Amino acid sequence: MAKLLIFDWDGTLCDSLSRIALCIRCAAEEIGLPPPPEHEAREIVGLGLVDALERLFPGIHMDQILAMRDSYSRHFVQHDSDPSPFFEGVQETLEALKDEGYLLTVATGKSRRGLNRVFEARKLNNFFHGSRCADETAGKPNPLMIHELLDDFGVSAKDALMIGDTEFDMEMAVNAGTPRIAVSYGAHSADRLKKYQPLACIDDFFEIKNIIKTIY
Repeated sequence: MAKLLIFDWDGTLCDSLSRIALCIRCAAEEIGLPPPPEHEAREIVGLGLVDALERLFPGIHMDQILAMRDSYSRHFVQHDSDPSPFFEGVQETLEALKDEGYLLTVATGKSRRGLNRVFEARKLNNFFHGSRCADETAGKPNPLMIHELLDDFGVSAKDALMIGDTEFDMEMAVNAGTPRIAVSYGAHSADRLKKYQPLACIDDFFEIKNIIKTIY
């Protein structure tokens, strides 16, 4: 049975993809890079910032990465003064899973500062049992985030479950030997996610509770 649930944040729990894409485009324009189309900016959500920028802007220099990071951060804080909402059913489902004794954790491409800020804004500082961010460990699809969470809670890979909306989440789970559930409403299409053989690919977050019970 899955004891440890590992959730991606943006595009899985939080409906923030359009806002992230907007801030990437604004930051690029501010530092003189061609703003990528929104669909391309959404594609890289989930990666750490350096990996994301290297994919969006091949050949980008480190000074541009640093400038882009600072500009993106300013734009995101400005636009996210009212935090992006959870997808429908997320809050209630997470609370129900926690009440049933599951360990709830987050593995995200956000920075630690960014995740802590949204935790504070949503009064979630003590809700999740643990978390890992891309700037404090290896970014997705490297499995280190999952390995560290498994070690933190003394849980084996087969007793954990990764839930995410991108190929980066699914590949990370494969690399860690962890079962996975894909959500179809985020950054990457269901067809792309199904290549990684998730236990299920769901259209609504509230389905997770019943899927877990059915599988385990």
